[in-house]
Amino acid sequence: MERTLVIVKPDGVQRGLAGEIIGRFERRGLRMAAMKLMQIPLELAQQLYAVHKGKHFYEGLIQYITSSPVVVMVLEGKDAIEIVRRTMGATNPAQAAPGTIRADLALETGRNLVHGSDSLETAKYEVPLFFNDDEILSYPRDTDRWIFE
Repeated sequence: MERTLVIVKPDGVQRGLAGEIIGRFERRGLRMAAMKLMQIPLELAQQLYAVHKGKHFYEGLIQYITSSPVVVMVLEGKDAIEIVRRTMGATNPAQAAPGTIRADLALETGRNLVHGSDSLETAKYEVPLFFNDDEILSYPRDTDRWIFE
Protein backbone atom coordinates (compact mmCIF):
# COMPACT_ATOMS: atom_id res chain seq x y z
CA MET A 1 0.00 0.00 0.00
CA GLU A 2 1.24 3.43 -0.95
CA ARG A 3 1.08 6.42 1.40
CA THR A 4 0.73 10.08 0.53
CA LEU A 5 0.42 13.39 2.33
CA VAL A 6 -2.72 15.46 1.82
CA ILE A 7 -3.35 18.93 3.24
CA VAL A 8 -6.71 20.67 3.27
CA LYS A 9 -5.30 24.16 2.88
CA PRO A 10 -6.41 27.29 4.79
CA ASP A 11 -9.09 28.18 2.25
CA GLY A 12 -10.62 24.71 2.53
CA VAL A 13 -10.76 24.92 6.33
CA GLN A 14 -12.03 28.52 6.34
CA ARG A 15 -14.75 27.72 3.81
CA GLY A 16 -15.92 24.70 5.84
CA LEU A 17 -14.96 22.25 3.09
CA ALA A 18 -12.63 19.96 5.06
CA GLY A 19 -15.31 17.31 5.54
CA GLU A 20 -16.32 17.41 1.87
CA ILE A 21 -12.70 17.08 0.76
CA ILE A 22 -11.87 14.27 3.19
CA GLY A 23 -15.11 12.51 2.22
CA ARG A 24 -14.16 12.51 -1.45
CA PHE A 25 -10.93 10.67 -0.68
CA GLU A 26 -12.74 8.21 1.58
CA ARG A 27 -15.41 7.55 -1.05
CA ARG A 28 -12.65 6.75 -3.54
CA GLY A 29 -11.60 4.00 -1.13
CA LEU A 30 -8.46 5.52 0.37
CA ARG A 31 -7.81 4.76 4.02
CA MET A 32 -6.88 7.44 6.56
CA ALA A 33 -3.67 6.51 8.32
CA ALA A 34 -3.12 9.79 10.21
CA MET A 35 -4.85 13.15 10.57
CA LYS A 36 -4.56 16.39 12.55
CA LEU A 37 -5.69 20.00 12.58
CA MET A 38 -2.76 22.36 12.92
CA GLN A 39 -1.34 25.78 12.13
CA ILE A 40 1.77 25.27 10.00
CA PRO A 41 4.72 27.23 11.42
CA LEU A 42 6.91 29.27 9.06
CA GLU A 43 9.91 26.92 9.25
CA LEU A 44 7.79 23.87 8.40
CA ALA A 45 6.13 25.70 5.49
CA GLN A 46 9.57 26.58 4.13
CA GLN A 47 10.59 22.91 4.32
CA LEU A 48 7.38 21.74 2.67
CA TYR A 49 7.68 24.15 -0.24
CA ALA A 50 11.50 24.27 -0.49
CA VAL A 51 11.26 23.02 -4.08
CA HIS A 52 9.53 26.30 -5.01
CA LYS A 53 12.05 28.62 -3.33
CA GLY A 54 13.09 31.38 -5.73
CA LYS A 55 9.94 31.16 -7.83
CA HIS A 56 7.74 34.25 -8.13
CA PHE A 57 4.89 32.72 -6.11
CA TYR A 58 6.99 31.30 -3.24
CA GLU A 59 6.55 34.12 -0.70
CA GLY A 60 2.80 34.31 -1.27
CA LEU A 61 2.52 30.52 -0.96
CA ILE A 62 4.35 30.56 2.37
CA GLN A 63 2.17 33.40 3.70
CA TYR A 64 -0.98 31.60 2.57
CA ILE A 65 -0.20 28.13 3.97
CA THR A 66 0.72 29.63 7.37
CA SER A 67 -2.24 32.04 7.50
CA SER A 68 -4.84 29.76 9.06
CA PRO A 69 -5.28 26.18 10.33
CA VAL A 70 -5.03 23.26 7.93
CA VAL A 71 -6.01 19.60 8.11
CA VAL A 72 -3.00 17.38 7.45
CA MET A 73 -3.43 13.68 6.75
CA VAL A 74 -1.74 10.59 5.48
CA LEU A 75 -3.86 8.52 3.12
CA GLU A 76 -2.99 5.04 1.99
CA GLY A 77 -4.13 2.63 -0.64
CA LYS A 78 -3.13 1.02 -3.91
CA ASP A 79 -1.73 3.79 -6.15
CA ALA A 80 -2.71 6.34 -3.47
CA ILE A 81 -0.60 9.15 -4.95
CA GLU A 82 -2.14 8.85 -8.40
CA ILE A 83 -5.66 8.50 -6.97
CA VAL A 84 -5.21 11.59 -4.77
CA ARG A 85 -3.81 13.63 -7.67
CA ARG A 86 -6.69 12.68 -9.96
CA THR A 87 -9.27 13.33 -7.22
CA MET A 88 -7.80 16.79 -6.56
CA GLY A 89 -7.63 17.78 -10.22
CA ALA A 90 -5.20 20.10 -12.00
CA THR A 91 -3.42 22.75 -9.93
CA ASN A 92 -5.28 25.45 -11.84
CA PRO A 93 -8.98 24.86 -11.05
CA ALA A 94 -9.98 26.35 -14.44
CA GLN A 95 -8.12 23.46 -16.09
CA ALA A 96 -9.24 20.74 -13.67
CA ALA A 97 -11.53 18.00 -14.94
CA PRO A 98 -15.18 18.25 -13.90
CA GLY A 99 -15.89 16.16 -10.81
CA THR A 100 -12.53 16.86 -9.19
CA ILE A 101 -12.18 18.79 -5.94
CA ARG A 102 -10.56 21.78 -7.57
CA ALA A 103 -12.93 21.93 -10.55
CA ASP A 104 -16.01 21.65 -8.36
CA LEU A 105 -14.99 23.83 -5.42
CA ALA A 106 -12.19 26.26 -6.41
CA LEU A 107 -11.66 29.12 -8.87
CA GLU A 108 -8.01 30.20 -8.61
CA THR A 109 -4.64 28.46 -8.50
CA GLY A 110 -3.66 30.40 -5.38
CA ARG A 111 -6.76 29.16 -3.54
CA ASN A 112 -7.04 25.59 -4.79
CA LEU A 113 -8.05 24.03 -1.46
CA VAL A 114 -5.81 20.99 -1.25
CA HIS A 115 -2.20 19.82 -1.45
CA GLY A 116 -1.13 16.29 -2.30
CA SER A 117 2.29 14.73 -2.75
CA ASP A 118 3.13 14.56 -6.45
CA SER A 119 5.35 11.45 -6.39
CA LEU A 120 6.47 8.62 -4.15
CA GLU A 121 9.75 10.45 -3.47
CA THR A 122 7.88 13.61 -2.50
CA ALA A 123 5.54 11.65 -0.22
CA LYS A 124 8.53 10.03 1.50
CA TYR A 125 9.89 13.54 2.13
CA GLU A 126 6.61 15.23 3.13
CA VAL A 127 4.96 12.67 5.42
CA PRO A 128 7.75 12.73 8.06
CA LEU A 129 7.60 16.53 8.14
CA PHE A 130 4.16 16.26 9.76
CA PHE A 131 3.93 12.81 11.36
CA ASN A 132 6.18 10.53 13.40
CA ASP A 133 6.05 6.82 12.57
CA ASP A 134 4.07 6.09 15.74
CA GLU A 135 1.34 8.53 14.65
CA ILE A 136 0.63 6.66 11.41
CA LEU A 137 -1.71 3.71 11.73
CA SER A 138 -2.04 0.91 9.22
CA TYR A 139 -5.09 -1.24 9.81
CA PRO A 140 -7.45 -3.46 7.86
CA ARG A 141 -11.01 -2.38 7.13
CA ASP A 142 -13.80 -4.83 6.50
CA THR A 143 -14.55 -2.99 3.27
CA ASP A 144 -10.99 -3.32 1.91
CA ARG A 145 -11.81 -6.61 0.21
CA TRP A 146 -14.50 -4.76 -1.77
CA ILE A 147 -12.12 -1.96 -2.76
CA PHE A 148 -8.76 -3.66 -3.39
CA GLU A 149 -8.16 -6.85 -5.38
